Amino acid sequence: MTNIPQNPSPAAAAEPAGAHEARVLLVDDDRELCQMLTEYLEAEHFEVRSVHDGAQALAEMGSREYEIVILDVMLPLVSGFDVLREISTSNAPPILMLTARGEDVDRIVGLELGADDYLAKPFNPRELVARIRAILRRAGNRASRGAVTDIVEVGP
Repeated sequence: MTNIPQNPSPAAAAEPAGAHEARVLLVDDDRELCQMLTEYLEAEHFEVRSVHDGAQALAEMGSREYEIVILDVMLPLVSGFDVLREISTSNAPPILMLTARGEDVDRIVGLELGADDYLAKPFNPRELVARIRAILRRAGNRASRGAVTDIVEVGP
């Protein structure tokens, strides 16, 4: 089991109270890990919703928008790889695989199926937060490059 420290990072302390950095969907069948991660990520100013099987994950992503999904591979009902296959064909948020399956072949399969990052358990929760923020920065940069934010007309 990953030991999660109780003190958030200095970056979390600098943000205003009540401000959420991003909505996170946490998909893992380990309810105790989900509870600990939820507490840690909320201290880092993320809004977290957790579900515990692949079918719930697909339903939740169909009912609400998330900025990032943290997805385990070994899930009941629908595997994390199957969830990844299903959502990578749609306009899905970035996916960070967080799983005990850390072998090279598992990481390669996850990344080839469309995951944005892959972190093996056990993990350092501060590294998880750093990876989440890096993914969100990259996702924001991709979105802003293709977006037209303002139209300015000059002249007659």
